[in-house]
Amino acid sequence: MAGQEGEIERVIQPPMKNTRTRANFWTNEGACVLLICMRSSIKIREFGFCCARRAKPFFLIVFVALWCLTPGLSRAETIKGNIRYVGAPIEKKKTPVTIDQYICGKEKEPEDLLLSASNGIRNAVVSLQNIPPGAKRDWNFPAAKMDQKQCSFNPRVVIVPVGGTVEFLNSDRLLHNVRSTGKENPPFNRAQPHARSISFAFKQPELLRVDCDLHSWMGGWVIVADHPFYAVTNEQGEFILENVPRGKYTMQVWQESLGNVTQEVVVGDKGITTVSVAMGKK
Repeated sequence: MAGQEGEIERVIQPPMKNTRTRANFWTNEGACVLLICMRSSIKIREFGFCCARRAKPFFLIVFVALWCLTPGLSRAETIKGNIRYVGAPIEKKKTPVTIDQYICGKEKEPEDLLLSASNGIRNAVVSLQNIPPGAKRDWNFPAAKMDQKQCSFNPRVVIVPVGGTVEFLNSDRLLHNVRSTGKENPPFNRAQPHARSISFAFKQPELLRVDCDLHSWMGGWVIVADHPFYAVTNEQGEFILENVPRGKYTMQVWQESLGNVTQEVVVGDKGITTVSVAMGKK
């Protein structure tokens, strides 16, 4: 180890006569830091020895270390897109309500396919396939909650990472229940009085239907994701996937009434890759 320290000593001690020399020193020290990050045979204490020799600002050392230890960070890009309905106009049949009309109303609009004025598809699930193993580290999904409000599941679709939980709420002044018959995750069926919250954990990737047996028109979906590159479209049919490593992917779009479609996407160095996907009845 003494031989290694001597070699490092020679790398980080060029003369400091002028600005140009200082710039060369920064380059050499940066190379030293990167070398230490890449070579597992040199321990963390040697990283401290190398960088502390010239007492460079601590924040720079931390930044370079994180850059080294976070593969692909500098190559992360964004995918923005929209999902549009194409095909014959959708016939909307309202469901008559025969129970709990004081909360649910006398009829309910269908929620299985919601379109904007420009035919943007709401609640479609967008995901990337063939993800590089090192890209599965960042999870930034908000806490998954699904409320039973005015006799509808709100939101209708939620995404939860593998190992995460979904909190089900009941904001209605009546009794609901929450039932799911997943194949990869244990089924559940719980009564849910007003103002009660119930949480369930999901340990396997799966797409699960959630129902309320007391109100037959009520339905929702839980998407258990095994990587962070999932999104649900908003009211305009738009979505964003962030921190995507550059590369070629198969993008899958799922919608409960329209099924699945796939499209190839190439994420380059543009910063933002824009895509548009059309879906129709099959």
